[in-house]
Amino acid sequence: MLRTTLTASVVAAALLAPAALPAHAEALAPAGQGEPGIPHLTDRQGRVLTLRGWNVEDKTGRGEKALSAITERHFRDMRAQGFDFARLLVFWDDLEPRPGHYSEAYLRKIQRILDWAERSDIKVVLDAHQDVFGPAFGHRGIPEWATRTDGLPFTPHPDDWFAEYFEPAVQRAFTHLYDDPDLRRAQAGAWRVLARRFAHHPAVIGYDLINEPMGELKQGEDLPTAGGRIEREQLTPLYNRLADAVRSADREGWVFVEPTPIVGEGVPTGLGHVDDPKVVYAPHFYNTAMEAGADYDPGAGWIEAYERAVVAYPKRYKVPVVVGEWGPLNNSLPSMRRFYGDAMASLARYTSGWAGYVWCYGGGYCTVDDSGAFRKNKELTAEPYAASVAGTVRSASYDPETGVYRLAYRAARHGTRLTELSLPRGTWRITANATVLRGEPGRAWLPAAPDQEVTVTVRRVAD
Repeated sequence: MLRTTLTASVVAAALLAPAALPAHAEALAPAGQGEPGIPHLTDRQGRVLTLRGWNVEDKTGRGEKALSAITERHFRDMRAQGFDFARLLVFWDDLEPRPGHYSEAYLRKIQRILDWAERSDIKVVLDAHQDVFGPAFGHRGIPEWATRTDGLPFTPHPDDWFAEYFEPAVQRAFTHLYDDPDLRRAQAGAWRVLARRFAHHPAVIGYDLINEPMGELKQGEDLPTAGGRIEREQLTPLYNRLADAVRSADREGWVFVEPTPIVGEGVPTGLGHVDDPKVVYAPHFYNTAMEAGADYDPGAGWIEAYERAVVAYPKRYKVPVVVGEWGPLNNSLPSMRRFYGDAMASLARYTSGWAGYVWCYGGGYCTVDDSGAFRKNKELTAEPYAASVAGTVRSASYDPETGVYRLAYRAARHGTRLTELSLPRGTWRITANATVLRGEPGRAWLPAAPDQEVTVTVRRVAD
């Protein structure tokens, strides 16, 4: 999502608040215990995966300059801090500038970026990104030739981009994308091209089918009602169509499906069953008040409400969760250190991982400054974790106060039994069943005998 100060989002929050934010938040399970009923993400060897990383993007470069803001440094620096995951933004308007004409140059640029990720051992999800639909409204995403507005008006909101989603022309464009047979075929065709090209690339773990989908509100609908209807009646069929398109070329990659952004205020999704064996639920984790510049309010119950709402879908349909975007604009406000602690604890309870927004060098939402150093409080996202576990996880937890990570698991009986730990920059002492182990910078591997019960402690000893 294109992130900036959002005043329209404050209005949205006000509409959603009665249903989303309870006066008294219920206690949640301790971090690391896992949410019962939600399966883990796994790789092709059956290892339990945890993905932690960042979105990687270039929203400015187009045509010959597309993706030019992304360099190999992005992946080297992420890996050096212990991150193993990138959500790479790609744009349909660059992929298919004219109907039926797919840009070979753009595909080669994506290939180059994936090669960089592979060299740094970073897994990538290809995200079909849109902001306010696409270029017809001054943003990126759906090609202009696939934008139909029925002549309805559009008024730009330069200081409040989110308000543009509620412009009649934008809302009607979503309706046509969901409902028009030729646009359905075109969108599926774009995904077939991407899946055919990158199905066998070692860095690719999956495909995020559309970023932050929106839709057209009916007269008299509030946002939660509209969001549930759009998810149920339009997004669910769309995800089934696009999953089929991906499967025509790739039988192994995961397909990531997102609800509307309304989920960010603790509203359960109306999405239905996506008929595919490898679906990941991929909500975003943004609070509208914080997006508009407010500090985190621990007493408001937002994180608790969000977590309760988000776990309903994966429990019902037995799919893993990976949060595709999260992180506030202003990380230096007084309560932001508390926010990162609460958010990381919450994400550890129910997700198989996350991609923060966004790995870039500078100000705004950038994770690091021009020198590559974490911007204030962003360093709290860098924790030890088990990137892959060859067996059954019993428990996993990290205590940021003591800098100690603990993992307990039962090793697999068959196949690979090598578990990988991912470690932020620094020096760590690793003990597995009382044996001290050593690893290379940023990671360590734990061998185990079949069915062995393994207890691991990772302790920071120096920076």
